Amino acid sequence: MYAIIATGGKQYRVSEGDTIYIEKLDAQADSEVTFPVLMFSGDEVKLGNPEVVGASVTGKVVRHGKGQKIIVFKYKSKKNYRRKQGHRQPFTQVEITSIKG
Repeated sequence: MYAIIATGGKQYRVSEGDTIYIEKLDAQADSEVTFPVLMFSGDEVKLGNPEVVGASVTGKVVRHGKGQKIIVFKYKSKKNYRRKQGHRQPFTQVEITSIKG
């Protein structure tokens, strides 16, 4: 059994017990979060318009963190123009505890 959920402008395919890394949420560690279900697949497939009525996915926030640093480097050849910048994207690690359909 799995479900397609939407959070942070992205969609994720999840099953019970999965651990996913999503865009940062405003929730404390060890708290429960609920996600809207776009599609549910159990004994039969249910599609939402845009969400499946009566279905929910619940997860537990494990931790917050930052991803690996990526380097953004801009330059223009022969013009002595160089800009170096780093970025670390914040994330929330969530463990899926239950899927109700």
